[in-house]
Amino acid sequence: MLEREETRSEVEPGDHERFAHYVRKEKIMESAMTGKPVIALCGKVWVPGRDPNKFPVCPVCKEIYDGLRAPQDGDGDSAQ
Repeated sequence: MLEREETRSEVEPGDHERFAHYVRKEKIMESAMTGKPVIALCGKVWVPGRDPNKFPVCPVCKEIYDGLRAPQDGDGDSAQ
């Protein structure tokens, strides 16, 4: 007998408008420990809490990461 495992994606209202953003690794670790918000390369400020793999990459963050725009995250150096 074969069993099929049902997988459900936890989707909340507005998730279709969400993106996965690029943030410096050390800032993510700091946020996880302190609860302080992070600033993405595109300038978005929030406290991470969702799985970024469930969302498409922010197009502005991607352009910045690829070197097509200047970072808006206040640090001035490139993402790693």
